[in-house]
Amino acid sequence: MERLKSLNAEITKLEQARSNRKPITNVNDEHGKKLSVLERLAIFVTERVGTMGFFLLILVWTILWCGFNILASEVPALHWKAFDPFPAFVAYLLMSNVIQILLMPLIMVGQNLQGRHSELRAEHDLDVNIRAEEEIEMILLRLQLQQELLMHLVKAQGIQLDAITAQHLQDSQPHAPADSASETGQS
Repeated sequence: MERLKSLNAEITKLEQARSNRKPITNVNDEHGKKLSVLERLAIFVTERVGTMGFFLLILVWTILWCGFNILASEVPALHWKAFDPFPAFVAYLLMSNVIQILLMPLIMVGQNLQGRHSELRAEHDLDVNIRAEEEIEMILLRLQLQQELLMHLVKAQGIQLDAITAQHLQDSQPHAPADSASETGQS
């Protein structure tokens, strides 16, 4: 009976700890609400620049820019005027470097923000796992309490559990098949 009281006390303690916990929240929403406009811009740029679509856009732009200026500089029969003459491509290099200078810090800020968000998600996952472990522990304690209560009731009723268990095992064993010759009607 003392064991039942200690199990009940443990369950009560776990239930009190559970009621004192803060509710589970959506960490994605919380993180999104805390971001400033510039931080949202940095994440937007980081997510878009790191795609194959952006790579293909830069590739096409480079091919068109360089292709037009090479043809305009090297093939006079086309009568095209090169706005960034071959082989220097000074304007192209200037624009490419300016884009790189602007994108690099933005991408780094965006990656830092995404890293912070990942850390928040990991902390949230740990919290959920700890709560799940506590819930499982409480369920196991309740099952143990119920088992011990049932055993106490069985003993109080004077029921011989060994006899019931033996009968159950005997009933659950498969019966031996009859002789195959008698089944087919042969003697």
